[in-house]
Amino acid sequence: MNCPNNDDIIYLYISLFNMFAKLQEKEKAIKLRRQGLSYSEILKEVPVAKSSLSLWLKSVGLAKEQKQRLTEKKLASALNGSLKRKQNRIESTKEIKDLAIKEIGKLTERELWLISTTLYWAEGAKEKEIDGRIKSSRVKLSNSDPLLIKLFLRWLLDFYGLSRSEITFRIYLHEASRHRLSEVQEYWSEILKFPIDCFQKVSWKKNKIKTKRKNTGENYFGLVTLEVKRSANLNRKIAGWITGICKNL
Repeated sequence: MNCPNNDDIIYLYISLFNMFAKLQEKEKAIKLRRQGLSYSEILKEVPVAKSSLSLWLKSVGLAKEQKQRLTEKKLASALNGSLKRKQNRIESTKEIKDLAIKEIGKLTERELWLISTTLYWAEGAKEKEIDGRIKSSRVKLSNSDPLLIKLFLRWLLDFYGLSRSEITFRIYLHEASRHRLSEVQEYWSEILKFPIDCFQKVSWKKNKIKTKRKNTGENYFGLVTLEVKRSANLNRKIAGWITGICKNL
């Protein structure tokens, strides 16, 4: 019978040491798991392959409180991830918008004229043909976006040269917001820089019992119609400009 040499004895000791170390790691991992720690938390304390950890802990049960802790930790982690993504999205959106603002630069009078003409093309009232007859229409534009109304108003006053007395307003508001009428009138008066007396005309929109509308909170200020007195010819001129834009594309 051959006696083991020194190399065999050393190899045997190393194998036994590694086996003992693995057993200690396994026992520690099981202990930590039973305390309710997650896999990622255990791997920080027991640096082994995740596949080995999964095999060791496969049959380890958790108490209700421990499961609740892990669930709460996952929810907190998901929330933190969601908040971080939201913050990144906000910062990215700001960068995109800031760059876009710089790309526009200062507008010329011609650019303002063309923008306002196409704006009226999209949102303004036009002449209509009924039974072969043309029904004339004043210049009238309706929208709930205060910036859009301000832009068109600026064009009428500064570019086209209308006087403020030639412009009237009407507010369209849902009946559910009747109690906020004074607030709404003050809002449009401040935004458009016209006296509050100019916003006394109000039309009420019937409210549905069930609605999917989002504009029902404190940020809802209805819709405003801007109308120019004795402006049928101006409306026809705008129609001509619209045709001119189409022909010169």
